[in-house]
Amino acid sequence: MSSSITILKRTFADAKPYWPSIGLIFVLNFLASPISLLKPLALKILIDNGFSGNAVPSYISFFFPEDFDFTFLAVVWISVLLVILVAIFENLYNLTIWIVNAQTGEKLVRSFRMRLFSHIQRLSLAYHDKKGSSDSIYKIQYDTSSIRTFIIGNLSPLLSSFITLVGMITIIFIINWRFAFIVCFLILPISFLIRYSSIRLKKDWKKVMESESNAMAVVHEVLGSLRVVKAFGQEEWESNRFMAKSDIAMKGQMSIAWTSAIFYFLIGMTFASVTAGFIYWGAIYVNQGQMTLGELTMVISYLAQVYAPIDKISKSLNGVQSSITSMERVYNLLDEKEEVKEAINPVAIVKAKGMLEFQRVIFAYNESENILENISFKIMPGDRVGIMGSTGAGKSSLINLITRFYDPVSGNILLDNLNIKDYKLDDYRNQFSLVLQEPVLFSTTISENIAYGRKNATEKEIIEAAKSANAHEFITRCSSGYETLVGERGMQLSGGERQRIALARAFIKDAPVLILDEPTSSLDIKTELQVIEAIERLMKGRTTFMITHRLDTLSNCNIIIHLEKGKLLEVIKDNHADALTKKKINFLSTT
Repeated sequence: MSSSITILKRTFADAKPYWPSIGLIFVLNFLASPISLLKPLALKILIDNGFSGNAVPSYISFFFPEDFDFTFLAVVWISVLLVILVAIFENLYNLTIWIVNAQTGEKLVRSFRMRLFSHIQRLSLAYHDKKGSSDSIYKIQYDTSSIRTFIIGNLSPLLSSFITLVGMITIIFIINWRFAFIVCFLILPISFLIRYSSIRLKKDWKKVMESESNAMAVVHEVLGSLRVVKAFGQEEWESNRFMAKSDIAMKGQMSIAWTSAIFYFLIGMTFASVTAGFIYWGAIYVNQGQMTLGELTMVISYLAQVYAPIDKISKSLNGVQSSITSMERVYNLLDEKEEVKEAINPVAIVKAKGMLEFQRVIFAYNESENILENISFKIMPGDRVGIMGSTGAGKSSLINLITRFYDPVSGNILLDNLNIKDYKLDDYRNQFSLVLQEPVLFSTTISENIAYGRKNATEKEIIEAAKSANAHEFITRCSSGYETLVGERGMQLSGGERQRIALARAFIKDAPVLILDEPTSSLDIKTELQVIEAIERLMKGRTTFMITHRLDTLSNCNIIIHLEKGKLLEVIKDNHADALTKKKINFLSTT
């Protein structure tokens, strides 16, 4: 319960910008109560004042002249007009609350999704490496919508139903206090059923959402690796894997269905028993003259309407528990701490000189094993650094530390003689351009992909960057030139074309430090020569780090850093020309 209350408090705090709209929704829901209470009034007047000939109540005669003759036909017309007026109020109310609910709900979800999406982007790569992306996607797409369901779809109607219930019990108490006690007695077993079912439903919904997220992980993984799946003919195996994950979610949904069905059955039987008691005692009271037939009809009508808010409360239980479970999952993610944190008073930087230094750096992805141990070296502005070593030596980890995707366990990394942790994080990362072995493009136009390096780039600057990357010629041959859509992950283009667009993006960013991670390893000879030529232009005047097995690229390095099993074996500089050349030849011969 305490957990649910905490989630409720946090949800209302997050919804604070929309409190005026939410308050309007609450007011509109409260108006549903008097409208509901007016519905049986026309029937009572028709029976007691039309058929029985009793005097018309003062709250009706108030609207007519003192000498007005309330004949049978007049009372009938009054009853008909009351029905029409109540219907008009009810439908205008429904229209208004529908529009306000939709507008407020969509704004709530959009705001919540943006907050979660922004937070996920700022979490360290360690979190994403551990959790994967599919669970985050599920939470952004599905769990965030629970804030709308929780506040607008469940909480507001629940309060409205509670007020309606209290109002109806009060009126029944005024008519006959014994009946009111019967209704109050009805609430006791229902409260017990709600409490018991809430515990079961919350547990089941947690299992269902985790299972659905796992099933989505299979879909995300398969669609991202569809070429491999098709190449190995594993479509059926992947379908069975998806089915196995989905079966767990289905069993959870069936458990929820059984719990809800039994709960509704018991609620219905409890209410039927109370209704039978009303009819029995009501018939006796009317026969004994203790109440009129119209009053009995009105009480039974209200009893039927008492069932409506109780039914709404009980049926909202499933949605409330689903929403609470979703909100709990979202808040657990929002509570994840950023491992790479910005300093309290960070130092701004526009453009670095490009001097980098590692001082006794130790790094590990987890506590069990160090990936890099006691790494120390210093790189001057404009140096071209080749990073060599066998697979698993720690080359990519070194790059991840340079770009501050991770922080070291101990030791310091300096940029221009200042610890990189002291810089403003966005400013620091803006000092780097990355060109990876598998270039990352977004499913938009070629122009927008190039300008991703600098969003305010002009069309002329984009074209110049493309020319520098040897990409302009093939871009102009595309169907829509620079406005050609590249498809998801750029798959409408060849590998060489994607790589040259990635180089153009690096050109336009014009960062002082360049990182190249096997940029030519998967290219044919002709394309490789074009890329190498562009890389040579890109490296001019920049501090460059490159992981490569290509002689053409490695031969341009004036420093080689040799890593093996996370340890720095040696740093060879161009003032040891013979050793540098020998190291390059030995390395190339072994790879």
